[in-house]
Amino acid sequence: MELDDKVAVVTGAASGIGRAIAATLARAGATVAAVDRDAEGLAETVRAIGGTAHQADLSDAQAIQTLRDEVIAAHGLPGVIVNAAGFDRVEPFMDNDDALWEALVAVNFLGPVRLTKALLEPILAEQATTKIVNIASDAGRVGSLGETVYAGTKGGLISFTKSLAREMARYKINVNCVCPGPTDTPLFATLPDKVRDGLVRAIPFRRLAQPEEIADAVLFFASDRANYVTGQVLSVSGGLTMAG
Repeated sequence: MELDDKVAVVTGAASGIGRAIAATLARAGATVAAVDRDAEGLAETVRAIGGTAHQADLSDAQAIQTLRDEVIAAHGLPGVIVNAAGFDRVEPFMDNDDALWEALVAVNFLGPVRLTKALLEPILAEQATTKIVNIASDAGRVGSLGETVYAGTKGGLISFTKSLAREMARYKINVNCVCPGPTDTPLFATLPDKVRDGLVRAIPFRRLAQPEEIADAVLFFASDRANYVTGQVLSVSGGLTMAG
């Protein structure tokens, strides 16, 4: 699967799944525009894989417009857009506060929505095409204890993927979604030991996903091998969620 001569915008590229996606697409030949609000982690990613670093807070609508202009000025129109940025805080729903809800919606849902629209505007104006891959979560498909509003944002991203795929099909633009299960990331490491152990025991493969295994699914959707695939949701969860 080669992505030579393609520009790939990857958000959340400073660590975890986003960094693995950026590295995988770079190895496949893409020039990566790596995006994150973590400047230090972003710099480490770009030192390792090349491409360009773009620090941006995806909860800020104006920052997204600025980001779009920076990426296009540096590289031209992207042939791949990966919305991988997101965050979570695991706690009971009744312990949540309004500030957490607003932040989850702003980053996990409105961030991908706004960035996708910002980048699609010049792409459609030039009658170009792109591959869009959204990183949701199996929490958005089946729910998750202690992640109620997070799961809601990811469920929204799944529905956004399917609906946008219908609208973009006439333009030959593919829109798909990858749903990771529990993955060996810095975020997972913050969970209590009891929670982490319970999740691993619940996975039929009895292990966490590695970020690179999520990235491989993204590479498929970003490649020409997925030219006839759109509006699909692929779980990469070791069999944890065997939902149709």
